[in-house]
Amino acid sequence: MSRILLINPNTNRGTTEAMVAIAASAMPDHHFAGRTAPFGENMIVEPQALVTGARAVSAILAGEIAEGTVFDGAVIAAFGDPGLDEARRLGTVPVCGIGEASFHEAGAAGRSFAVATTTPALERAIAERVEKTGLSSRFIGSFFTPGDPFAVIADPARLKEELSLTVEAAIRAGAEAVIIGGGPLAMAARDLEGRHAVPIIEPVPAAARRIAAMLHPC
Repeated sequence: MSRILLINPNTNRGTTEAMVAIAASAMPDHHFAGRTAPFGENMIVEPQALVTGARAVSAILAGEIAEGTVFDGAVIAAFGDPGLDEARRLGTVPVCGIGEASFHEAGAAGRSFAVATTTPALERAIAERVEKTGLSSRFIGSFFTPGDPFAVIADPARLKEELSLTVEAAIRAGAEAVIIGGGPLAMAARDLEGRHAVPIIEPVPAAARRIAAMLHPC
């Protein structure tokens, strides 16, 4: 059984636990060990928080390596993939991010895709991560729930309803698959599956599948 670190670049341990459970459900033959950022923000909603999250990811990986922790791969579990490029430069183990994994899954078979999420301040950062995957030609853009991201996420029923409306807006704009963008949205993403006319892509399961494929290529 492969041991995979799931690194949450924000400080919310509850989010880490939820994402570990979802990853384990998606790939039960792999062991996912959660790690939570020791500093930074409770939720990443703007570009500077991505920078801080990247520093936290680097600190976690450096600490695990220094302690001699044995792991086969790592998942960066924030939608902006903070610290992913730096982690790959370490070259220690395969690493993927939940953002890039969801882009690849959503854009499979030439589908056009969009992101539905709560963080309009990260619109440019999301587009830049899509560009790094080489899928910009299939990306029709990000669509955002109205209101303060913290207030929306604090109310699970409101979050699901507003995300559902945002997904419908993306579909009307031409999306053939819609990603629910964000680690803290993982449970809401699961609840939206099957409620819409196009596939709803959950980033955490997508990353679990992608890291498994990286570790065990056919």
